[in-house]
Amino acid sequence: MTSVAERAEVFAAMGDPNRLRILDHLTRSPASATSLVGDLDITRQAVAKHLRVLEAASLVAAVRAGREVRFEVQPHQVVRAARWLDDVATGWERRLSAIKETAESRAPVVEHRQ
Repeated sequence: MTSVAERAEVFAAMGDPNRLRILDHLTRSPASATSLVGDLDITRQAVAKHLRVLEAASLVAAVRAGREVRFEVQPHQVVRAARWLDDVATGWERRLSAIKETAESRAPVVEHRQ
């Protein structure tokens, strides 16, 4: 079970458009911060900042390849986030179904005369 703070950190990390673009890029292939700069049209400092946030949320991991550090998506954390959203959706579906049943059981029956 994960804490509310951990879930908040993950969703906050994914809540930034540039971080989502970085995640999208990294789902296709691991990349260095330098290569992300050219692909995303943001500064090296901004890429580094966004990668730190994503790494703190365990959404990406840094992997050393010789002298280069490449970042790759950690799919388990993305899957967990999807499950959290599914749980929320399931809860809302249950609540809405209960409201619908209550409303339908209390609705007056109207007869149509012709």
